Amino acid sequence: MNKILLVDDHPLLREGLGRLIATEKGLSVCGMAGSVQEALSMVESEKPDLVITDLTLPGRNGLELIKDMVATHPEIPIIVLSMHDELIYAERVLRAGGRGYVMKDSSPDRLLEAIKVVLGGGVFASKTVTTHFLRALSSTKGPPSPGFPLERLTDREMEVFELIGQARSNQDIASRLGISPRTLDAHRAHIREKLGLGDGNELTRYAIRWVEVGIIGG
Repeated sequence: MNKILLVDDHPLLREGLGRLIATEKGLSVCGMAGSVQEALSMVESEKPDLVITDLTLPGRNGLELIKDMVATHPEIPIIVLSMHDELIYAERVLRAGGRGYVMKDSSPDRLLEAIKVVLGGGVFASKTVTTHFLRALSSTKGPPSPGFPLERLTDREMEVFELIGQARSNQDIASRLGISPRTLDAHRAHIREKLGLGDGNELTRYAIRWVEVGIIGG
């Protein structure tokens, strides 16, 4: 019996996923966590065979969970189940050490397929993501595709960008990420430079627009 740990800050979603997984022969849910800290604690106590996590979590995010897991428990594979745009985030997940990426609006069968593939030692992603990822790996010159400007941002800069898009204050963002206001200002400056934005107000408008149309939020 393969044990799965579910990590999501929405209890109803966790329960729904748990019921879905319980219907599949050979799979069981060994625990449910709502944060990175809680997930890491349950990994130690429950010893899951697979972790399924969202990216958006309170405090530290799913990418940080993946990096911690790769450092401490590289034998436990991780699948990300998220509403975040796969062309922006799936590559980051795979580079961080994740083994699968599934959109939350996918069919239940697709998630079950991803679970089987990853438990079998494979990597699961859509054909679009796979093609995009392989092109990025084989590219030896030129900047990221101008069609996806957020690819230019680091993982930390993406965190800052998303929080700006949620209309959070600088103080709130710095507190959530555990960084100083000066470091946050540096991140904002780098984001503006990489995205070709003129000032802080333009950055805020741009980030909010991305979140509102659903490209990031979820």
